[in-house]
Amino acid sequence: MIITKTPFRISFCGGGSDMPDFYRDHGGCVVSTSINRYMYISIHPFFDENKTSLKYSQTETVENLSDIQHSIFKRVLTDMNVSGVEITSTADVPSGTGLGSSSSFTVGLLHTLYCYKDKYLSKNQIAEEACDVEINRLGNPIGKQDQYAAACGGLNFITFHRDDTVTVEPIIMNQETLKELQDNIVIYYTGITHDANKILAEQKSNISQKDKTDNLISMCNLAKSMKKVLEENELSDFGNILNEGWQKKRELASGITDAKIDEMYETAMRNGASGGKLLGAGGGGFLLFYCEKYKQKRLDEAMNLKRFPVRFEHDGTSVVYIGDKYW
Repeated sequence: MIITKTPFRISFCGGGSDMPDFYRDHGGCVVSTSINRYMYISIHPFFDENKTSLKYSQTETVENLSDIQHSIFKRVLTDMNVSGVEITSTADVPSGTGLGSSSSFTVGLLHTLYCYKDKYLSKNQIAEEACDVEINRLGNPIGKQDQYAAACGGLNFITFHRDDTVTVEPIIMNQETLKELQDNIVIYYTGITHDANKILAEQKSNISQKDKTDNLISMCNLAKSMKKVLEENELSDFGNILNEGWQKKRELASGITDAKIDEMYETAMRNGASGGKLLGAGGGGFLLFYCEKYKQKRLDEAMNLKRFPVRFEHDGTSVVYIGDKYW
């Protein structure tokens, strides 16, 4: 048996600029970090070697890979010609909540299967292959940041170049400022799940509109400003940058926010938060805010939502268990 764990991520600024329709013309960049919530994937030879068993939110047992219903499982297992196995995925957080779970799953599955086949790929190679699976082979209207965040891990400034290459640059801060940043990040679960692909499909189709393009260019500039303040260990403007980025992001597509989410956001801003955003494509999931620690009790009382505690993580996708090999 082999078990891998792959982190989820939170994105602070620049989301949307990682979509090929934008970065191939303008270049893109984001500030994001992986967090200590994970997708676990295990693989084991199936007792009946003529069948393949998959366990996720559903259970599938098939004789032919072409009969698999789960699109990512079907694509990856078919492309890698792996069958006669039992694969189980378990997540700390449900899908549709804006933490990049789909890409964490794809990265984790690829990592697990390459380990199973005794083949080594670097984290960057795993990320790029996950992008190829989701964007090119499955045609999902998504960008590249989630795959690189999940594979590489850490607090990073990620650049998406016009030639489709990606650079992952760790953001270097002193430990006291990093701890303060983590302590001041507050995340709440809205209780609303969403279909990210629907929102992203609209956002993708809107990119050609000048005002949307201008917003994304401004969001990239904000991501660069955020990188600068973090590297200078100066957090006083962090919340303001978050807020400005959110105001621009919410205009990229109609489904990113709604009256209920806007009300939650304004409540937070009146009660101690200096900035925030919805995580992921929008439409629900988790709200993230920057709020100094001494103001957080007031914020918790005003929001009256389930708080979601996280810490940053630095390992990216990793193998946590390898048993005896007998296949």
